Amino acid sequence: MTIRLLLADDQALVRGALAALLSLEPDLEVVAEVGRADDVVEAAAASGADVCLLDIEMPGSDAVPDGIAAAAALSAGATGVRALMVTTFGRPGYLRRALEAGASGFVVKDTPATELAEAVRRVHAGLRVVDPILAGESLAGGAHPLTEREVEVLRVALEGVPVARIAERVHLSAGTVRNYLSSAIGKTGTTTRVEAARVARDRGWI
Repeated sequence: MTIRLLLADDQALVRGALAALLSLEPDLEVVAEVGRADDVVEAAAASGADVCLLDIEMPGSDAVPDGIAAAAALSAGATGVRALMVTTFGRPGYLRRALEAGASGFVVKDTPATELAEAVRRVHAGLRVVDPILAGESLAGGAHPLTEREVEVLRVALEGVPVARIAERVHLSAGTVRNYLSSAIGKTGTTTRVEAARVARDRGWI
């Protein structure tokens, strides 16, 4: 049986390297590649992929802003395509969010090619594959303290835009946005909304 793969990464060189390495395996075939998170579901349906290898930080739309959101879209769409996160950013917060979104696996990009191929096979077989070091760190760290709304406003705050613009993007009043930002600043131990957003990003919370 040949396992059909969709590669989703915004860096063409990375996609090319992954395609070259995985195509050396007799039972793996790369059938599609995309560079945007919001192209994943359509490409999965069009290509008949079995497993999608997803980067986390790549461009997308407001509805599907990154790889974790793309994994959630694949899961919600009942496409039958399993998501394997393959990322440079091995952060426990990302791992927890990815699994909650419906991803079947999470490995980092410096995983040896043979281990990555085996991870693809295990995910295709319906098993869950998680980098063991990250799994331990995630369990030790517990759940992140931010609410869903705080995550939403911090994602926009990361762009450095004013509160009025954040409010417009998330469809809330400026006062409500300020309250969420103030709470997030306290939880991250920072002093500004941009610092809070950066800390949350670096910890994999957003």
